[in-house]
Amino acid sequence: MNPGVTIIIPCKEIDAHTLECIDGCLQLEYEDFEVIVLPDHQSDLVKGIKIIPTGEVSPGRKRNIGVKNSNGEFLAFIDSDAYPIKDWLKNAIKYFSDTEIAAVGGPGITPEKDSILQKAGGYVLSSFMVGGLASRYNTVKPHLSDDIHSCNFIARKSVLEEIGGWDEKYWPGEDTLICLEIKRLGKKMIESPDVVVYHHRRPLFKQHLRQVSRFGQHRGFFAKRFPETSLRLNYFFPSMFVLFMMIGIIFSLIDSSILLLYISILSIYLLAALAASSMATAAGKDMRFYPLVFAGTIATHIVYGIYFIQGLLVRELER
Repeated sequence: MNPGVTIIIPCKEIDAHTLECIDGCLQLEYEDFEVIVLPDHQSDLVKGIKIIPTGEVSPGRKRNIGVKNSNGEFLAFIDSDAYPIKDWLKNAIKYFSDTEIAAVGGPGITPEKDSILQKAGGYVLSSFMVGGLASRYNTVKPHLSDDIHSCNFIARKSVLEEIGGWDEKYWPGEDTLICLEIKRLGKKMIESPDVVVYHHRRPLFKQHLRQVSRFGQHRGFFAKRFPETSLRLNYFFPSMFVLFMMIGIIFSLIDSSILLLYISILSIYLLAALAASSMATAAGKDMRFYPLVFAGTIATHIVYGIYFIQGLLVRELER
């Protein structure tokens, strides 16, 4: 007999993406689950689910309301612009046979029906050029994790209640904080490639970079506020690249030998970005991806790097 699971879907409104998410959840190959959807305001009833209007509150607050109204032993959180594969819960629950495992996650894969600009944004986020962030979009093998994203997060209800639920102030970053609290309990978390949801991407360039700016700002702030999991060298690389570009140009005008070094290092970076673009082109089998992913990778690093520095400098983040 499968343990009971409550699927919790926070959203602003029950739009086309949310209905797609609900439909995907209702088609899951799992025996015992319920679905709770949490829009801002009252909505038309949808057969087979529970709808709880929350008012205009943070995603963390919505998830906590879902937790309080849940009946499942396990809680499965998914974003409203995502939808699961049919064996999402079945694949996730098996990992909880280890009592030390408190939470399980997996990749958010770009749907095939997304536009070319959305797919290009997905390729940028899943490439080796974004370091550890890529595991959120392209998990290769099961591994221990300390930062599972909220789009695809399954956890023991007892553990979430013990740590006091989701942070209701920060967004994005609430997933980083709940994982930090689980880690402080001494519990383990796993990300696995068979625990899959499809997650619609933000299209290049404006919406994608707006999302990246929020990621960068919050990670920069968290690096000083919550160093246990956010103070890592690889998070600083984009900012180091931005500073290198700015300072390198200045000193290159003074000393020609520095100019040669500057051009050499910049060329290596551009070759790596070209390699990432080439891999994306091979995966997508469409040459239109090549310039999009190349430009998107560079723009992502610059925007993330700038906003990471901003996050380091501010006293507090505004939601």
